[in-house]
Amino acid sequence: MRKLFPFLVTAVILLLNSCETRHYKTTANNPVRKPYPTSSNTGSSNTSAAQTEREYQNLIKTYKSETAEVLTDLLNDSGDNSKTSITVENNSRCNIVLTISGNNYFKKIPIGVNKIGAVMVPKNQNYNLSAMVCNSVYQKAKFVTSSYSIKLSN
Repeated sequence: MRKLFPFLVTAVILLLNSCETRHYKTTANNPVRKPYPTSSNTGSSNTSAAQTEREYQNLIKTYKSETAEVLTDLLNDSGDNSKTSITVENNSRCNIVLTISGNNYFKKIPIGVNKIGAVMVPKNQNYNLSAMVCNSVYQKAKFVTSSYSIKLSN
């Protein structure tokens, strides 16, 4: 079993990276990037990045990961399952909180720097994905029919 473990980890990483990957940069000429107004107060505790970091720290304390279900979805690719996975790789220099909302669905997912966050969602629905990536806003509307993966960076 110990000899198979590195192979299984590599296979899972390759599967996570191969599922309809989209690369989004939150810098110049990206239509989803919107400057986020920051507070005019002095001090950094009221900036968007600071607010997101506080939300991340509070959410990470109680967040329950769905890693097992996501890996099962990615490895088995069961077409008859009513749910599918959304994975997000955070390649930015800031912790993020991804908000996924749809028809009767709402979830916030804390994703640390250089980490991957994943969640299971009902198939064949429109979802709005949004996050603060450092001081830039990421927003995307997506109709999800199968596993969906994105990479966010600054």
